[in-house]
Amino acid sequence: MKDFPQGGPRHVAIIMDGNGRWAQKRGKPRLFGHHAGARRVKEIVRCCPDIGVKYLTIFAFSTENWKRTQSEVAGLMSLFRRYIQREAQALFNEGVRVRFIGDRIKLDEKLVRLMDELELLTADNSKVHLTIALNYGGRDEVARAVKRLAREVKAGNVDPERVNEETLAHYLDTYFLPDPDLVVRTSGEARISNFLLWQSAYAEYEFIDTLWPDFTKDIFAGIVAGYGTRDRRFGAVRT
Repeated sequence: MKDFPQGGPRHVAIIMDGNGRWAQKRGKPRLFGHHAGARRVKEIVRCCPDIGVKYLTIFAFSTENWKRTQSEVAGLMSLFRRYIQREAQALFNEGVRVRFIGDRIKLDEKLVRLMDELELLTADNSKVHLTIALNYGGRDEVARAVKRLAREVKAGNVDPERVNEETLAHYLDTYFLPDPDLVVRTSGEARISNFLLWQSAYAEYEFIDTLWPDFTKDIFAGIVAGYGTRDRRFGAVRT
């Protein structure tokens, strides 16, 4: 009989959607919703140890989000910088290890420097592993991974005949993470929006109507508890 994993999800990935609509419902600009969403991240990260979530990956800014208005993009980049500066010490004190995935080339130098510093500051923490997807797209990630692998093949460091799924996974941004067990999307949209395409091949999905700024730790705990009732077979059949 195949050994099937039991219990709650060890790794949860979240598509944090609905900040703009949350703000518009209140007659506020979209950035008001993004600031509320950033505060919600803090609460969700803090509750992870209590509900058994060891790895949390959040979708903060996609490769497609550059298509938004210049003012919104600039406001988001400022928010990311301020969030890192404001929360860095608290994240360190609470035992959170922070890492970023995505292509950093288009990000401004100050933001990249803050990202690097936060990763270094929290490198020895292990209570919660928080991964922030920033300028990230699943297809872009796979394309960049293939480029890196191709360079290794060209240099003679990798035998192309021995390349398999595990080989390619080693070149992905998430090489240091287990695959997500559960992917949650807020705001009522039922699509994955180019998020962790490779890694989520066997993940469970939960699409909920709640807008991200209203996504409380109690809602999160309920979703995590419900995961334990799912029958995950990974393509096999129980015998």
